[in-house]
Amino acid sequence: MRAVVTRDYGAAPVLADLPAPEPGPDEVRVRVTASSLNGFDLALVNGYLKGLMEHQFPVVLGRDYAGTVDQVGAEVTDFAPGDDVFGVVLTQPLHAGGFAEFVVVPQGHNIARVPSGVDHATAGVIGLAGAAAWSSLEALSPLPGDTVLVCGATGGVGAVAMQLAVARGATVIATAAPGEETAHVRALGAAHVVDRTADIAAQVRAVAPGGVDAALHLAGDPFALADLLAAGGRFASLLSVGAEQLAGRELTATAVIADPRREVLDGLAAAVAADELTLPVQRVYRLEDVPLAFADFAAGTLGKLAVTID
Repeated sequence: MRAVVTRDYGAAPVLADLPAPEPGPDEVRVRVTASSLNGFDLALVNGYLKGLMEHQFPVVLGRDYAGTVDQVGAEVTDFAPGDDVFGVVLTQPLHAGGFAEFVVVPQGHNIARVPSGVDHATAGVIGLAGAAAWSSLEALSPLPGDTVLVCGATGGVGAVAMQLAVARGATVIATAAPGEETAHVRALGAAHVVDRTADIAAQVRAVAPGGVDAALHLAGDPFALADLLAAGGRFASLLSVGAEQLAGRELTATAVIADPRREVLDGLAAAVAADELTLPVQRVYRLEDVPLAFADFAAGTLGKLAVTID
């Protein structure tokens, strides 16, 4: 099968030809048709996960996938050949991935059915970014009328997080550069936009003089962001900043880890099917062009970079 892999720590992504995986007794094999790029993939390629997660090279890149089940193991009861599914590959050691024609995962591992009204291309961009945003909002627990600051709002996680916060009745302040970025976050529900290239603190305090109720750290200086919270505010970070780093401040801090369990995937997909959640896609790449997508991702995106596997 064709797959995009990294062959060693820090090795650039390349298109390779690998044997198609076969499912074990409790596993399903999915013929993949769609996927997307995430920050996890960039960290993996750059070798940042060395010592944190076991690797089995070559590692197939791509955590997200959507496609159709084509084989199941003898003990599988949750899925059958022909089922349209999507999910997130986080099995260890790191070896399998969604940037391939086939992926094998355990039937209970971050996999859900694609609901009616959602196509594979859309399902392929939901998984990891959606789950990260979902976990972030669970940590922040915004209430109707709360003000939520999203720092690093222009990517896939930010896109979902802003919409989830607005759905809870919160007022979102988003960081973005003037022009296209500002239009992008406003279209996704941001009530206020602060210029990320200027003095963010002064702009936020002009909107919320008493401080914001909650802050989501997806980029930027976490300590400066924490300083913008009102007393007793909530802080969540996808960049490993939590209570230990922010000790001594009058706030609740959580270092968030995406949890793409089936219930979360089902909830995200149901919101997409009901037109309550949009996953903006900046560009779609064919499998052979995925190495280029890594450079584009590192340069910054408006929403998601999607991948189609023919």
